[in-house]
Amino acid sequence: MTDAIIAFCTCPNAEVGHSLAKTLVTEQWAACVNILPGIQSVYVWDGSLYTDDEVLLIIKSTNHKWSGLQERVKTLHPYECPELITLPIEDGLPDYLTWLQAQTSSDATIV
Repeated sequence: MTDAIIAFCTCPNAEVGHSLAKTLVTEQWAACVNILPGIQSVYVWDGSLYTDDEVLLIIKSTNHKWSGLQERVKTLHPYECPELITLPIEDGLPDYLTWLQAQTSSDATIV
């Protein structure tokens, strides 16, 4: 088991997704964010059925960053109740996991 996590977050469009992804990476809440376009979500909200086109963010971070990452997403996300869920990264390429840890530490340098 590692300290690394993968978080999923849906966004209403690519513009919001890119803005959120850049903020999470530059502020070191995440080491990397992948943006998957072309997803469609079907859900019930306030008693009505919706089908919306969205983008999906796949956020690579760590457990020690999770609380702050949640707060940052809640602050920046346009949805009243954004999807933000995590899965643990149980194992991975050691060099990648070391890089992920380094990018989410306060010592990482962004040029």
